[in-house]
Amino acid sequence: MASAAEQLAANLNLGAFAKAEALKKRILFTLGALLVYRLGTYIPLPGINPEALAQAFDSQASGLIGMFNMFAGGAIGRMAIFALGIMPYISASIIMQLMSSIVPSLEALKKEGEQGRKVINQYTRYGTVILAVLQAYGIAVGLEGATNVVTDPGMFFRITTVITLTGGTMFLMWLGEQITSRGIGNGISLIIFSGIVANLPSALVGTLELGREGALSTALILFIAVMAIVVIAVIVFVERAQRRLLIQYPKRQVGNRMFQGDSSHLPLKLNTSGVIPPIFASSLLLLPVTLANFSGGTGPSWLNTITAMVGHGQPLYMLLYAGLIVFFAFFYTAVVFNPTDTADNLKKHGGFIPGIRPGAKTAEYIDYVLTRITVVGAIYLVAVCLLPEFLISYTGVPFYFGGTSLLIVVSVTMDTVSQVQGHLLAHQYEGLVKKAKLRGKTR
Repeated sequence: MASAAEQLAANLNLGAFAKAEALKKRILFTLGALLVYRLGTYIPLPGINPEALAQAFDSQASGLIGMFNMFAGGAIGRMAIFALGIMPYISASIIMQLMSSIVPSLEALKKEGEQGRKVINQYTRYGTVILAVLQAYGIAVGLEGATNVVTDPGMFFRITTVITLTGGTMFLMWLGEQITSRGIGNGISLIIFSGIVANLPSALVGTLELGREGALSTALILFIAVMAIVVIAVIVFVERAQRRLLIQYPKRQVGNRMFQGDSSHLPLKLNTSGVIPPIFASSLLLLPVTLANFSGGTGPSWLNTITAMVGHGQPLYMLLYAGLIVFFAFFYTAVVFNPTDTADNLKKHGGFIPGIRPGAKTAEYIDYVLTRITVVGAIYLVAVCLLPEFLISYTGVPFYFGGTSLLIVVSVTMDTVSQVQGHLLAHQYEGLVKKAKLRGKTR
């Protein structure tokens, strides 16, 4: 017997979408905000020579700067006002989440609920400004060190660059928050998603052009296409996979009636952290080498050595990337899911896991199961993100076919579609309630 929610979901169609005015407004707002973001990626910084910048960028496009350019939606290659993208905000979020688990005062704020979350978000914004200023100043100095990229080097150029790039990052942070509250989906993820998707057509054309010129064989191009389809299928399967813990509720008496005990389940996602670990890992790997790549090799020797070692296909890059993904998979899962709180809530409502005593034993069991499935989820993330990197390093395929980009695109699409379905279900439910009230009044 299908549940009411499943029956509603089966009746979702274009007619229901056409009647959902609030949903259409949210979608239009999201599209408009993303359009503003894409326009900003084409507005260049003042005082930049575009031809010299293109030559300097082409020499670095195969390294980490190429991946940074992918996350920024091509803004790095054009040195637009959104060149820093949303990465300073992501880095600040990483720092705040780490500190909220270490600093007692921040940990107390996190437990205060909505009010504490607002204070932590405000600290994150302050951290974003500091990181954006530092990175923007580093980019300004690096651009001056490149040949003929800056038309009028000096302190005025550095100040204008810092103000412009920091302002662009803060605007994107605000835009992402507006999309989350007034649009559809997670705003920050959608901004990264739109940057990747916008460059997919040119990446496809570039790959086909390499095949036409003979740089890539037809068999290799077909293999890449099949591999992308397989990776997408694996991502969809794993992102929807759950480990369901059976929850039993005892019999209860209400007045003179005795109600039978109900049974439910506690769903634990196989990949609780979602797409966050690869984004966080990429953010930390990109942070220390940004200046070294744009300085054209004129920086300190130790920084140039690190930049060479942390290049695509290099063993150190693969090792650090895999280690950071595993770390953030466990860390983010611990942040978003607390087994002790879940066990306490079950105990308050009379629920228990069969064979496990309520309270501390239930929390230990949930933590045990969650740790095991997080291991599987972390292995899945490392495999999806790193296996295509080996192909990229040996064939020169654009970054847009990498596992990280596919993971972001598929995960954000699934999350956005699920939110659209949720709004449609809510709209249909409201319609059913209104019809029931009208019938009641008629009777």
